[in-house]
Amino acid sequence: MAVSEDFKQFVLEQLGPSGRVNSRPMFGGVGLYLDGLFFALIDDDTLYFKTDDSNRARYERAGSRPFCPFPERPDKPMAYWQVPAEVLEDAEELAAWAREAMNVALAARTKRPARRRAPARGRKGTRH
Repeated sequence: MAVSEDFKQFVLEQLGPSGRVNSRPMFGGVGLYLDGLFFALIDDDTLYFKTDDSNRARYERAGSRPFCPFPERPDKPMAYWQVPAEVLEDAEELAAWAREAMNVALAARTKRPARRRAPARGRKGTRH
């Protein structure tokens, strides 16, 4: 599950036309964020974009595979699919695919109910 620094930098350079993409370490891989929105990940020097029913067929037609964080559980893929090599090599095409992934991530975020935080609890006094 390692990500080489060279591959990460290459991906960030290729995504340059998409906007300012930030990376953060994540469970042995790297999460990619644009404007604070998680839309992609890198694992084993492979780039994966967020998908849903609106764009998944494009990845399937390209022969891509979904990200499976647990190889022993191939029946439990995540909603991230491998970006085809020819798309990764073409920064302009990659930006178009990245915009789709951003739209999917944004739609998923707006569909989720907002998480409610539990009210802050005061410290209980100690009894003597």
